[in-house]
Amino acid sequence: MKGTIEIQQKGITDLDVDAVVNAANSQLLEGGGVCGAIFSEAGSYELTKACSEIGECPTGSAVITPGFDLKAKYIIHAVGPIWRGGGENEEELLHSAYTQSLKLAKEHDCSSIGFPVISSGIYGYPKDEAWAVAIRACLDFLNDNPDYPIRILFAVISDSSREMGESVLEKLDL
Repeated sequence: MKGTIEIQQKGITDLDVDAVVNAANSQLLEGGGVCGAIFSEAGSYELTKACSEIGECPTGSAVITPGFDLKAKYIIHAVGPIWRGGGENEEELLHSAYTQSLKLAKEHDCSSIGFPVISSGIYGYPKDEAWAVAIRACLDFLNDNPDYPIRILFAVISDSSREMGESVLEKLDL
């Protein structure tokens, strides 16, 4: 069986997956948006403690913690780049954040993973380009790991983000 990519219109903490991905900052501190929702639902105190024990995570990398009070067994904290116009390796760093997250999921025997569209919020990455990098990174991982049938879900809140993601997925998943 081959891995799959799906887009669901719901909050990331509501996904029924083995691991959810937090759009983290490099200090692994509680933030706003997706990060704030994950910390709140998981249990801010426990998750903050686990993240402080790890320390930092460089841009383009990912680390893993328990899911604490989430449905998900794990939280993978992926640090995407801040958009600076596209000339500072943002695409490569964003692709790497997805790839490193998927590698951690595989190392921890996760059969499913839930992603936000990393860096497309307060980090300012243009949404259409962020979607393209996200889908391409996931397809690259699935092609490189044909023996690993992981179910990849993207959680989005708005109709427009879902439609944009579905359009990119249709174009790239030939």
